[in-house]
Amino acid sequence: MSPDRLRGHRRRRLAAAAVSLVLGGTLLSACGSDGKPTLNWYINPDGQDTLTKLAADCSEGKPYDIQINLLPTGATDQRTQLARRLAASDSETNLMSLDPVFVAEFANAGWIAKWPDDLAAEVTDDDVLSGPADTVTWDDGVYAAPQWANTQLLWYRKSLAEAAGLDTSQSDTWTWDQVIDAAAANNGTVGVQANRYEAYFVWINSLVAGAGGDVVSDTEAGKDAKVDIDSDAGRAAAAVIQKLADSAAAQPDLTVSQEGTSLPFMFDPNYAGEFMTNWTFVYKNYEPTDENGFTKEQFDDLGWARYPRTVPDQESRPPVGGIDIAVGEFTENKDWAFEAAQCVSSPEAQEQLAVNDGLMPARQSVYDSSGLTEAFDPTVLELFQQSLEAGAPRPKSAYYNLISGATQKSFHPPTSVNQDTPADAAKYIRDVLDGKALL
Repeated sequence: MSPDRLRGHRRRRLAAAAVSLVLGGTLLSACGSDGKPTLNWYINPDGQDTLTKLAADCSEGKPYDIQINLLPTGATDQRTQLARRLAASDSETNLMSLDPVFVAEFANAGWIAKWPDDLAAEVTDDDVLSGPADTVTWDDGVYAAPQWANTQLLWYRKSLAEAAGLDTSQSDTWTWDQVIDAAAANNGTVGVQANRYEAYFVWINSLVAGAGGDVVSDTEAGKDAKVDIDSDAGRAAAAVIQKLADSAAAQPDLTVSQEGTSLPFMFDPNYAGEFMTNWTFVYKNYEPTDENGFTKEQFDDLGWARYPRTVPDQESRPPVGGIDIAVGEFTENKDWAFEAAQCVSSPEAQEQLAVNDGLMPARQSVYDSSGLTEAFDPTVLELFQQSLEAGAPRPKSAYYNLISGATQKSFHPPTSVNQDTPADAAKYIRDVLDGKALL
């Protein structure tokens, strides 16, 4: 656990001299153009325009400016860049948008600040959904504020489901086997994320959880966590991946597929459509605008359902994701940074991100706001909330990056997955945690 270096809420001013630091090729200045101190906020690429506006709005009338700095696209690369800065005790990494799975690691390393009790209670109050609230805690402390929450649904063409004879009134019971068979028999495809990157682990984790198992457990034991993937649940997950890889429903880029690569298959004229597991942004992606070229007829043919079941007799466990806002442990203006973090994760901020970018709220009350009820079909809002509450969080561990990386490597490429893969993965994860193998 990182030492608590907070010293109350006294207002402290940054030294008047501007200090510049070149890191990662970006020039970061301690003072803005108007002479006010700058709080550097590292963001992921989702919702850039909205986040830039939030930074400006939350700087208005304040004794500081919030400066946006863009992180790489992939979660793993985002982690790497932030970890390098913070491992060097960078005082100018003031705010950061963290994938929830990295909060525990960064908190354990002493890289992000523990929130004072009064502020922690505000950003994790009863209005915050349980899934997002859990992501910001570590070792009985709160280390970030939930900004937006993410989950995956099964997005599909209604016409494809009808042609396949699937009962949409029972879509919450659809299994991966049913979806794959339906697509393969009707010139459709199944879109997933199976490149060797973080989203592949997301898929594996939810498949295993959906069969009643875990990849690892007892993560509080650190490197001595129990590795559980060599189990019936692990083999059920492998069976789904193997079936899709061997199926006519597999998309041609399966081994390098990512969130964006499967989007064009939904309305590709060469196919009858697709069934696609993907995040909440999909709704806004296909909603017709002058820029994207999708038609009302196409949008009317878009359906959504709960994440498919791994096994018929157990409810699915959809992925849980999103973004949490953390404060750098080494920043010289923690009071201001906490204030800014609260502002950019406020209910108003969450509403803007949802309406503009399809990045859904972490707070229950925002789902009931007029902005969301006007911007989304009520059934999709209800399904988002249900999926977040029933979702399968990824393992909360200070060694998460090792666990995820070892699992990805063992299961990749998806075309090589078979019933021996979970046992191979279990051995490799154990060896990596024990320092006997490298990623």
